[in-house]
Amino acid sequence: MNRQTVLERLHATVAEGRPVIGAGAGTGLSAKCAESGGVDLIIIYNSGRYRMAGRGSLAGLLPYGDANQIVVEMAAEVLPVVKDTPVLAGVCGTDPFRVMPRFLDQLKAMGFAGVQNFPTVGLYDGVFRQNLEETGMGYDLEVEMVRLARERELVTAPYVFDEDQARAMTEAGADVLVPHVGLTTKGSIGAGTSLTLDEAVTRVQAMRDAAVAVRPDVLVLCHGGPIAEPQDAQHVLARTKGVAGFFGASSVERLPTERAITEQVAAFKNLEI
Repeated sequence: MNRQTVLERLHATVAEGRPVIGAGAGTGLSAKCAESGGVDLIIIYNSGRYRMAGRGSLAGLLPYGDANQIVVEMAAEVLPVVKDTPVLAGVCGTDPFRVMPRFLDQLKAMGFAGVQNFPTVGLYDGVFRQNLEETGMGYDLEVEMVRLARERELVTAPYVFDEDQARAMTEAGADVLVPHVGLTTKGSIGAGTSLTLDEAVTRVQAMRDAAVAVRPDVLVLCHGGPIAEPQDAQHVLARTKGVAGFFGASSVERLPTERAITEQVAAFKNLEI
């Protein structure tokens, strides 16, 4: 599916007054079910595999595997079962062992419709983050990856963490911007430290406003932190202006799976013999 077709669909959804929903998928079944539910975008990246293995999503930022190679492997599981929904690859734009233009060409040839910047150094802060920036492994490489992807007519849906990044990614050609307000809460491996929903509203609105000041047609979705359940996303969408929808990863596959399996097994255990 080409970029023009994807963007026409997304903008038509917004014009109809419906939210754009993106879903992270760590397994083929997650992707298949998300498509059955009517999702607009499916994104696969290494944290999807880790979270569905029972590990926190931040495992995707630690040295447990080759993030970009894991996405290539996941593609063999996900792409064949998705029928009519664009699938985006999570790309580690700071990977020093990939010639990024060639890697993006490879992803496009495999059938990916676009990319997102994950793993992202945007989730690091403090002195460690400063040192990454100082030693050539900073967020600017993720911006450059998005620029290269845009040149290749790939849909780009990057995570951003502040207004400056929102502006930079929009200038680089981002089609869909995803303000990220932290590791998703709730469930057995969700974050315990988070913004409040109202703080998330303020942060998302600020990033959205910074982006549309650069290019008014960029679509903006909210993601992360306390925005874990449909009612949380509704809270944010009702209190922001110009935010077009929600992107969920843990929210879409981990939390529902935890509940469904737990409740199903409990129901079996309550059978009478």
